[in-house]
Amino acid sequence: MNNRFREHIDDEPEMEEEIELKVKKNAPEGENLFFKKLFAEGVVSKEAATQMLPYIIFLSMLCMLYIANSHMAIKNIRKIDQLNKEVKELSWEYKSLKADLMFKSKLTEVAKKVDTLGIKELTEPPKKILVNSNQ
Repeated sequence: MNNRFREHIDDEPEMEEEIELKVKKNAPEGENLFFKKLFAEGVVSKEAATQMLPYIIFLSMLCMLYIANSHMAIKNIRKIDQLNKEVKELSWEYKSLKADLMFKSKLTEVAKKVDTLGIKELTEPPKKILVNSNQ
């Protein structure tokens, strides 16, 4: 009974080898190399990794530059929004101060302010002073 069990186990790997040989015979040469490297040597061999290292470093640098550029763009957009808000606030303040100044520079408002100092508004027109130039 032991021998039968071993024969049964030995038969299964032979069948797998036959299937692999059939697949290899039907596949083109380029695919054979790819699958051979993928399965026999692992996903990436040491030599392939060494050859791809400069390219991987280049791609990682590009990714870092892309991320940094994105952060800078977002930072600039936020700064522009903040400055736009500040400009609007300063514009509102300018308009309110200008309206206040126009109101306070009216003749009646000036008269009210200087009335506390004892200065009164003129009721008669100003007099002309003539100077003789003959002397």
